[in-house]
Amino acid sequence: MADITEKIFTIPDSVNALSVFGHGDSNIKLIEEFFRVRLIARGNTVKIMGEPEEVESAIHVLEDLIAAAKRKRIFTREDVLTSIQIARSVSDGADVSAITKKSALNVINTFLGVVKPRTGGQEKMVEALSENDIVFAIGPAGTGKTYLAVALSVAYLKENLVKKIVLARPAVEAGESLGFLPGDYKEKIDPYLKPLYDALEDMLPKDLLKRFVDQEIIEILPLAYMRGRTLNNAFVILDEAQNTTFMQMKMFLTRLGVNSKSVITGDITQIDLPSKKDSGLVSSYNVLSGIEGIAFVELTNKDVVRHPLVKDIIDAYERFDQKQNGKKSS
Repeated sequence: MADITEKIFTIPDSVNALSVFGHGDSNIKLIEEFFRVRLIARGNTVKIMGEPEEVESAIHVLEDLIAAAKRKRIFTREDVLTSIQIARSVSDGADVSAITKKSALNVINTFLGVVKPRTGGQEKMVEALSENDIVFAIGPAGTGKTYLAVALSVAYLKENLVKKIVLARPAVEAGESLGFLPGDYKEKIDPYLKPLYDALEDMLPKDLLKRFVDQEIIEILPLAYMRGRTLNNAFVILDEAQNTTFMQMKMFLTRLGVNSKSVITGDITQIDLPSKKDSGLVSSYNVLSGIEGIAFVELTNKDVVRHPLVKDIIDAYERFDQKQNGKKSS
C-alpha cells in the first residue's frame, strides 16, 4: 500500500480564498479529479491528503492559483487544467519549458457565457490587464476594444475581484449639438452611453443588469460626473478617450483607488476636439510611458472584428488621409 501523507496548505490573508477555491469549490474538485488526493478547504487553509508526489503536485496548482489571484488575474477552468498538466509533467520529469502554457485569460467568463479574444491585438490587451492595473487600448473602430473591456469588467465582478464597475465616456459632440437634441440632460446624454449598455446586455441577464444599475454596482455616466470621487475595489473603463482633454484624462486617472483596475479605450484617428493636440489620450503616451503598472496596447486594422468591409473602409480612409497630408506638406 502506498504511503499517505497529509499537509496543511495556507492561503495568504492578502488573497481571496474563494477565488482560489473557485465557484462552488470548482478548482478544488478539478485538482481532486486529476490527482489522487483529497482536499478539505476551510477558511483560508486546505488540508491535502494523498501520496506524497500527488500532494506536491496539488500544491503546485494551488500556488499557481494564488499567484494569479495576487495579480487580480481570472483563472478559468481551462487554466486550472493547464496548471494541472504542467504539475503532472513536473512529477513525471518532463521538461516544463517545452510546455506551452495557455494564457489565464484566454476565456473571459461573463454571466451569459464566455468571451474570447479573437485577434492577436485583443489577446495582448487581455494579457496586459492581467499584469497591469491601468491599460490603454488604442486602435481603430471595430477592433473590439470597448466590448472586450466591458467583458473583462463583468468577469472581474462575477469572480468577486471587484465590487463595482464604472463606465464613463466624455460627452463630446461628434458633428452634432447636444443643445438641439430633445429631452432633458439625461435624455440628451443617453445616446452617448448606449454602446456601453449594448455591450453589458450581451453579458448580463436584463433583470440582473437592472438590479446592478439600480444598486449602483454598475455605473454608466458621463466623464464629468467622476470629478471628486475615489474608486476603490472597482473596474473603471473610460471609453472614447480620444475626446478627453489633458486635464480630463489626468482627473480620470487620479480617481483610481485601491484594488482597482482601469481600461482606457480610444481611437486617435477620430478625435472630435478642436485640436488633436488637446487630446488627453494622445498626450498620455508621452506622459505615462515607462511607468510600472501602466501598459499601452495598440490594436490595428488586423484586429477589426466587425463586417469584413469595415477593415477595407478603414484602410481606404487611411490612404486618403495620407494623400491629403502629402498634398499639404508639398
